Amino acid sequence: MRSFNKQDRILLIPLGGLGEIGKNMLVIEYNKEIIVIDAGLMFPDEDMPGIDLVIPDISYLIDNRDKVKGIFLTHGHEDHIGALPYILKQINVPIYGTKLTLGLAKGKFEEHNMVRDVTMNCVKAGDQIQIGGFMIEFIHVNHSIADVVALAIHTPVGIILHTADFKFDHTPVDGQVTDFRKLAELGDKGVLVLLSDSTNVERPGYTPSERELAKTFEELFLQAEGRILVATFASNIHRIQQIIDAAAHFNRIVAFAGRSMLNVANIGMELGYLKVPSGVLVDLDDLDRYPPERTTIITTGSQGEPMSALSRMATSEHKKISIIPGDTVIISASAIPGNEKLVAKTINHLFKQGASVIYESASGIHTSGHASQEELKLMMNLIKPKFFIPVHGEYRHLVQHARLAVQVCVESENVVIAENGDVIEVTGERIRILNKVASGKVFVDGLGVGDVGNIVLRDRKQLSQDGILIVVVTIDKENGKVVAGPDIVSRGFVYVRESEALIEDAKERVKQALERCTEYSDWSSMKSQIKEILGKHLYGRMKRRPMILPIIMEI
Repeated sequence: MRSFNKQDRILLIPLGGLGEIGKNMLVIEYNKEIIVIDAGLMFPDEDMPGIDLVIPDISYLIDNRDKVKGIFLTHGHEDHIGALPYILKQINVPIYGTKLTLGLAKGKFEEHNMVRDVTMNCVKAGDQIQIGGFMIEFIHVNHSIADVVALAIHTPVGIILHTADFKFDHTPVDGQVTDFRKLAELGDKGVLVLLSDSTNVERPGYTPSERELAKTFEELFLQAEGRILVATFASNIHRIQQIIDAAAHFNRIVAFAGRSMLNVANIGMELGYLKVPSGVLVDLDDLDRYPPERTTIITTGSQGEPMSALSRMATSEHKKISIIPGDTVIISASAIPGNEKLVAKTINHLFKQGASVIYESASGIHTSGHASQEELKLMMNLIKPKFFIPVHGEYRHLVQHARLAVQVCVESENVVIAENGDVIEVTGERIRILNKVASGKVFVDGLGVGDVGNIVLRDRKQLSQDGILIVVVTIDKENGKVVAGPDIVSRGFVYVRESEALIEDAKERVKQALERCTEYSDWSSMKSQIKEILGKHLYGRMKRRPMILPIIMEI
């Protein structure tokens, strides 16, 4: 085993991806130098009205921008690269990734008009890069997207291995299996810290191979008598390849639907990761030239997203495709936690339109890209780490993974269950959480990044639940008498014409509030009185708490 400096230390600071699925980002700091692993995003929860995306809080990186040497990307999924355009506008550092990963990232930079501003360095599995005190080694692993690499970070303190999202697929679609030899070599050298994917830790056994779906697709294509529509993740190029292969085998043409599906497919074909036989691919506009039994559509919308192509087809709102009786719709993905209702709603709409719908809970048409328990055990036995940190999972996943590690090969005192923002100190002898740095969620709403906070979200929730009452009063500036009003405008609370008695009563309460104000120049006091009296009155009458917005005008 290699001898390392036991007195030196390294800091590991997760800024995202712990206690949640998404916005993965890990900071590794040694001797005033920082490298970052991944820069992902999350999609908003139901309690985030109006929010488009959620990205990590990178205050720590901004405060230490002179130390940051680069961002290293494990693969091209949104939860690992989606925040790059927003982060690189604040800290312009080089990024490193494999060909497909950088191809997908470049598409994002083009959307933000910043391709020329970004330094992209293409790497491949087996490469090694020296940056300051770090030597980063790229190791091929399997996942639900091509070109995924685990990262072995060699430091004077010891080796840190980040598995990336992985599973052990012995029959991958592209024929490139995980580099078991390299992982075993690292284990023999001695790995100080292992950070491992926890997503599927609750699933016993092994995750099925992606290639097993090929037979399922062939059976479904054989049975389908009309048009076939397959919804899957746009980034799952191996899945898309198998769908194309099945379509070509049964003499069907293929069209792509959905902006992200088109973008990823074009990038995949351009870079050679997606191979489409001549004459198979057609434009969506040309589908009418072919009979339904020769047509296949690969579309976005496997998560029931309201604006996705499949959702719009299901509700007859798509401009080019309508679901017709005889269609077979295959949803080749499992619902991300929180999306179950949206997926179920889409499936119900598809059945109403007369389609035959095949989805994961009813048939094995999807396999995960994440390792199950036996694969997680195998990774630990290959690496034999001294310290272990479970990553990429909700809190229960991290706890379960920590327990698994103790069962396999790690001492319990050498396992750390961390949270976003924790500063984890690692030396050759110990691992501990020192303190916390700023971390959390930054909301992207339209062109605004970070300008919507918890207070704005709270107001949006209140508006969505109880509506708003606007109280307009005009006051004479000289004597303080009410010249006009109070007038009340209601939105989302009650319909004024059908609640005239309630509104008139509310107006009287506003007048009482104004009479209590002895100093009419103190607008804030007047508004507070209106809010307090009117709020208590409406809650007593209706058990609702609308947002009350007083507007006072002087003449």
